Amino acid sequence: MADVNRGNRPLSPFMLGQYYRLQMTSFSSIMVRISGILVLGLALLVVCWLLAAATSDSAFALVDGVLRSWIGDVVMTGGVWALWYHTLGRLRHVVWDLGYCLDVRVAEKLGLGMFVGATLLTIVTLIAV
Repeated sequence: MADVNRGNRPLSPFMLGQYYRLQMTSFSSIMVRISGILVLGLALLVVCWLLAAATSDSAFALVDGVLRSWIGDVVMTGGVWALWYHTLGRLRHVVWDLGYCLDVRVAEKLGLGMFVGATLLTIVTLIAV
């Protein structure tokens, strides 16, 4: 076996901070992945609500009561925002796949536009409902 002296090797620095600046495109891409997971969680909540409705009146009353409480309102509002954000992120990738908006400045504006757009669409959705 090779003689490996691990004590003399330099340690990997923490990349964020002075070595790496998080860019809007990478941050928005990470947020698309996180919002996809949150949308999956929202879908599971809807399935639980439907299963409770199919099971019994008491189970439905419990789940419906939780979802209609203030905490349920916060979770559902966050879920709607995640759904809109994920949708806008997928549309952005379709535009990129077609070869448009690949310039760094435009891509960063699209990333910021996704946050603003998801927030505005969430507000419109809450008003419409």
